[in-house]
Order: sequence, then C-alpha cells, then structure tokens
Amino acid sequence: MFVESVSLPFGSLWAIVDILGILLGISYVLLHPREPRSMLAWILTFLLLPILGVILFFLLSEPKRNRARRRLIRKRRGLNPELRKTLGTFRRTHAPEMDEKGYPPSLRKFVKLATRINDRQPPTDANSVEIYHDRGADSWQALLDAIAAATHHVHLEYFIFRADRSGEELAVLLMEKARNGVCCRLLLDHLGSWDLPLSLVERLRSSGVKVAWFMPVLPWRGPRWRFHFNFRNHRKIAVVDGRIAFTGSQNIADEYFRGDTPSGAWIDTHLCLTGPAVYEFQETFIEDWYYATAEDIFSEHYFPSLQVRENSFGQIVQVIPSGPDSDVGLMHHLLLAAISAAEYSVVIATPYFVPDRAMILTLEAAALRGVRVRLLLPEKSDHSPALWAGRSYYRELIESGVEIYEMGPAFLHSKVGVIDHLWGLVGSANMDQRSFRLNFEITTVLYESSSLLQLEHCLVELIDSAQLATTFPCGLGQRLKMGAARLVSPLY
Repeated sequence: MFVESVSLPFGSLWAIVDILGILLGISYVLLHPREPRSMLAWILTFLLLPILGVILFFLLSEPKRNRARRRLIRKRRGLNPELRKTLGTFRRTHAPEMDEKGYPPSLRKFVKLATRINDRQPPTDANSVEIYHDRGADSWQALLDAIAAATHHVHLEYFIFRADRSGEELAVLLMEKARNGVCCRLLLDHLGSWDLPLSLVERLRSSGVKVAWFMPVLPWRGPRWRFHFNFRNHRKIAVVDGRIAFTGSQNIADEYFRGDTPSGAWIDTHLCLTGPAVYEFQETFIEDWYYATAEDIFSEHYFPSLQVRENSFGQIVQVIPSGPDSDVGLMHHLLLAAISAAEYSVVIATPYFVPDRAMILTLEAAALRGVRVRLLLPEKSDHSPALWAGRSYYRELIESGVEIYEMGPAFLHSKVGVIDHLWGLVGSANMDQRSFRLNFEITTVLYESSSLLQLEHCLVELIDSAQLATTFPCGLGQRLKMGAARLVSPLY
C-alpha cells in the first residue's frame, strides 16, 4: 500500500500564513482596546502588510500591561516597606498647609487636582529651585560641580549619553569619583544611547562606575532585555548624595550644553532642586535601577536627613514619574485637567507636538471660553514626521483662537508649561502619544512662586522672538506631508 503525500503549492501556504497573521493581529488589537484611530491604523497595516505588520506591532506597540510587567511592578512596590512608610510620613510632614499659610483658592484648586491624579507623590513645600532656561553651559557646570563635591553617591539616569566632549568630561569625572570611594551609578536607555562605544562603558566599569542599560534589546546587555523598541526610559535625573537633584530636558551630549556644535546650542530648560522633592527623584531612580538590574538598593543610606527649615514656605514642588507601568496616563490626565481648569492663560512649549483628539478639543475649548492659549513649537525639528504631523493641526487650533508660534533658528527642546501664573511644569515629556503612553518620563510641577513667574517670563521672551503661525494656504507638497505624517502618527 502506498501512502500518497499531499502538498500545497508554496503560494497557497504563504496565503494561509498571511491570513493567520491578519487574524492574529486584528484579534490582538480588539482584545487590547486603545484609541480608535490607533486601532484602525494598525488594522489597516495588518491588511496591507500581513506578516510585516504583525512583526512591527509587537516591536512597536506591545500592550503596556502584560503579566511579566505586572510581576515586576509588584516586586518593585514591595521593596523595603518600612522605608516606604517612613517616606510617606516625611511627605505628610512636608505637605503644603494650604489653609494655614493663606494660599489663594485658585492655587488650592490645582494642588487638589494634581494630588488626586497622583496621590503616591503629593506636593511638598520647603524646596529650593534654580531654573536653567536656555543656559546650557551654566546647568552643565552646576552638574559637574555638584558631582565633584559628592562624598557618598552619584545617581545618573539619562536617555542619551554620547561619547563627545561633554560625555567624555562627565565620564572622566565619574571615574575619578568612583576611584575615590564615591558610589557612582549610571543608568542609560539602551536605544537612546545605542551608539555609546562599549570601550567607554568598559573604562567606566573598570574604574568602579556601575553602568546599567534600561530594557536592552540585546540579551548580553542586561537581565531585563526585551526585543522591542517601545517603553523607552526618557527620564533625565541626577541625584547627588541624596541632597541635590537635577532634572529637565537635557541629555548628556554637546548640543544640550555647547553652542559650537553643527546644530548650535539647543534651547532647553533644566532644574536644580534641594529639599523634600529630592527624595522623589531618588526613589524613582532606585526603582528604575531595580527594574533594570534586579539589584535592590532601596535603603536609608540614600535618603539622608535633610536640613529643612520649619515653617518655611519655600517652593511647592510635585514630582510626577509617569510611564507604561502606570494604569493611568498620569501626564496626559494631569495636563488635560490643568488646561481645563485654566481661567486666564495657558503657555506651553514642546519640541514634538503630536496631540490626540482629547488634547486638541481641550485646547480649543480653553481658547473658546476666553483663555489665552499660546503654543511655542520649533520651526525645524530633528524628527520631521512629528513636525509635519503637528502642523496638520494648526488650522483648526488657530480658528478656535489658539496662538501658535514657531521658534527658530535654534532648536527648541524645552518641555515647559505655565497655567494661570499658578501652576507650571518642567520635564522630559513631550506633548505626544509616545510620551503620554509609551515612554518612562519624569515631570516637575511648580506651584505659585517667583520661580514660576521667572519660568513664564522666559517663555514669553521666546514667544516674542518667534514667528506667529497663520492659516495661510500651504502648497500641495506641504499638505501631502502633513496628511501623511498625521496618518502614520498613531504608529510612532
């Protein structure tokens, strides 16, 4: 008896694989709902590019809450519960006493709003804040001076670290401090710092500097590797001896600090903080370090006693770490709520403006009810699709009364907002879906103070030197660019 073998033509097998890919991709999208526009964009991608579309989806748009991530979150939140309890008591001790200190009702509204959205890290008072706006050289020198004076530890966390003059200068200083007994840790995003030479990393490690990669896409770079390109650590944090912190929009590269680079000096905003808020940056770094390395360093050694003056008004500060490990889009919700609560003025500067429909409607509603809404955006960008996607929203925003200004020739990289002269933010988050949903970000909220007024003054000065965008007709090529960029914006 002969058994007749049956084989399918290669084309038929490929068609079956295509159909399975389409069904798998569409089923996954429907089982993990998100913004309808994004879902539709991915479904169309599956239909047009069945196999490639599925591969791209799992590389670029894996759902943010998966079982492995939830297990890591539970472990992270279980670190040193006694210390967490102590930090909770410390936060309550330094919570701003809105009634006793006579803060106006309009300010209390913003404090209550932000606390409800992020009750894990409520505002604290008695902080000191130095603003470095468009002062890259000054912020760089302040960071180097603080590290040079370190006696116990230096914790650094950045998206980009380049081996240029700035990177080499910082690396040499870290190696010197490590050799002198200071514990130095450097946490870098693997994709953001992809081109950092391994020779420099080995020099750092051989000198005693502990270097770790956040979610590397190569298994030999760290224990928490995952082969996809989302969930990047976009935070910029420096904590020295647990007493001083730096944060904002500057990475470690020449364009952030030096004016003699080919692109010129970028316009950035950075902060130097002392006071209770430093604990929040320290805790965020320690959690991220644990996530990247599985090393638990959450101990009292990194939370020294702070000399905070009693009954000191100081600066009210709230630190908001946000990212895909949160069940709620913290920054997205907070910014929407703050703009909705605005009564007089909204001023926002961002280098990448790719809003969702909720943000567009919120900005338009604020302008239509009489709030002066001003957006400061770059004239040129290092990410062209984001630039043209943002411009595709100009007409409808301007017709609703929103003022849009484009800044050039220097590249605007600041991520800053001020509302009603009472509430402001400085951080790493852009005004786009990647920052709101996919990246790990860190934002500092400042409440009514001279620092906040200084920040708003800096923004207004930039606006005065910028070009007001209008609704004049664009050429056919520009309109095609804007349409195409907006079409693919849910995918990046």
